[in-house]
Parts: sequence; structure tokens; C-alpha cells
Amino acid sequence: MSYLTTEKKANIFSEYGAAAANTGSIEAQVAMLTERINHISDHLKSNKKDFSTQRGLMQMVGKRKRLLTYLSKHNLTGYRSLIEKLGLRK
Repeated sequence: MSYLTTEKKANIFSEYGAAAANTGSIEAQVAMLTERINHISDHLKSNKKDFSTQRGLMQMVGKRKRLLTYLSKHNLTGYRSLIEKLGLRK
């Protein structure tokens, strides 16, 4: 994962998780998964027959969906602000 440097991870965690050390917050996890999903989607646009990566992408999308469902049940305002920041559910 050379595209995701330590500084970029810390930036994502501080922006969405309220602190760089708060890597376990749901918002930070969803933001990190979204970053990875966007990167892998770009990879799959040029490598259409990479089926193992496609399977991994579907697993990540499912995990993000489960995390967002959890967040919507427990913190609806946080959920709405997060999907607006990340540009999800257009």
C-alpha cells in the first residue's frame, strides 16, 4: 500500500477521527476504507480481468456498508455529516 503513506493515514484519522491516535472510530475506519476503495476502483478501470482484486473490493464495500449501518443506528447526525464529507450516497 505505497499509495497510502503514514502522513496521509494520520491526516485521515485526525480529520475524521478527531485525533491522529483515534484509529478505532467508526468515522475514521469508513474514511480509510473509502480511500482504499477509490484507489482500487481506479486500478480496476485499467485491469478489468483482475478478479482477485475485484473480490477484495467487494469485501471492502461490504465492510464499509456494515460500518455505515452501525453508525446510522447509533449516531444519525454523525452518519449524515460523514456521508456528506465523503461524498457517498449521492
